[in-house]
Amino acid sequence: MNLGNCPRCGRLYALNFRDVCSNCIKEMEQEYQICVDYLRENKGANIQELSDATEVSIKTITKFIREGRISIENAPNMMYPCEVCGTLIREGHMCDSCRTRLTKDLAGAAREVGQKENNQVGGRTYNAVDKLRD
Repeated sequence: MNLGNCPRCGRLYALNFRDVCSNCIKEMEQEYQICVDYLRENKGANIQELSDATEVSIKTITKFIREGRISIENAPNMMYPCEVCGTLIREGHMCDSCRTRLTKDLAGAAREVGQKENNQVGGRTYNAVDKLRD
């Protein structure tokens, strides 16, 4: 039996399919039900209002949304924070500006690696077709 400490409460528990102990699972289910009940009555609520009214953290509400347990399709004001900068978004993990910046950074890193490889081979790169020709 594998044991671990619950990341939410710190208690020792038998590792299971969820990453928290059974007590925390029950608490999270109660929090989820409180959020769902509030949203049924207040469809125009945003994430901050939901958090304030239910005393459930924004992080937990965001987790419910990402898991697909709370749908934001019919909730026009419901948005959650970007994981990088905190800007409110409706889908994915990052806002458009952070995604664009990450793409540019990755492209730049790939170019740098390519240039270093070219310098190490003596300035000549080989493709699979070139190997067959030589």
